[in-house]
Amino acid sequence: MRFIAAVFAALFSVVAAGQSFPSKTVRFVSGVTPGSASDTMARILAEKLSTTLGQPVIVENRLGAGGLVGAKWVAGQEPDGHTIMMYASAFTVSTLLNPGLDPKELQAVATVATIPTVLITPPGKFNTPADFVAAAKAKPNGLVCSTAGIGSATHMALERFRFSAGFEVINVHTKGAAEALTEVISGRADCYFALVFQAQKMRDSGKVGALAVSGPGRTSLMPDLPTTVEAGYPNSDYNFWVGALVAAKTPREIVERLHREINAAVQSPEISDRIRKLGADPLVMSVADFEAMIQRELTENARLIKAAGIKAN
Repeated sequence: MRFIAAVFAALFSVVAAGQSFPSKTVRFVSGVTPGSASDTMARILAEKLSTTLGQPVIVENRLGAGGLVGAKWVAGQEPDGHTIMMYASAFTVSTLLNPGLDPKELQAVATVATIPTVLITPPGKFNTPADFVAAAKAKPNGLVCSTAGIGSATHMALERFRFSAGFEVINVHTKGAAEALTEVISGRADCYFALVFQAQKMRDSGKVGALAVSGPGRTSLMPDLPTTVEAGYPNSDYNFWVGALVAAKTPREIVERLHREINAAVQSPEISDRIRKLGADPLVMSVADFEAMIQRELTENARLIKAAGIKAN
């Protein structure tokens, strides 16, 4: 009888928590600088959710270690749904390179978008991905590729492409996207996997060439570009997603409420249009599918990190 009573008490407390949520200000924690794509998405969603949730929703930046500083802080907060981590696919890389956070400390809530990266090169140097690969194979470690940092989406996109195509290059890890892009524009680097909105702007101004998209599909901003898979390199695509996570012990009712609210926002014409203007594609998945994607990426990235000998700074 005591066991049954305890079970009913626990169920009642969970239901009560779900019914009273949210009861105070909700915080989106961003692990990247203001103006970054995922940070901007957090601010777009915060504005919308403030209305639909009936409580203020604010964005708070906690920077460091590829988003891990913010993620670790969120994992340690009260698991009541009022603190949400806006993370990206770096979650399935940073947690492998830096053991400060167990991925199980966070619960997947909802995906928001995918952001394609584009293989860019100095203008006129290569015409197709095959041209680039042929040059790289002809002179192993003779080409230089820049990245926005070890373990970044731009780095992992390069590694997936490199392993699929079977070539070696010299990696130059810069402090961020602006520096990595400058390396290609100046001609000091032969390639970089730039975020699509950067690639489009630089290609249209004649400052770089653009060869292929690394992502699940073609991008609406540069529809003429094939994906790296379409170009003939299986398993070369890197899925750069943005999504929301909460502390692991958050009641399921609250997780599902946040999932419904974020999905509805992402699917609304107003928010989906704003996401597309950032060069991203809105992404809606079930919680189960999001969890499965995270587990799959943790396995695949662990294998790639070992094969490529990637180590944190």
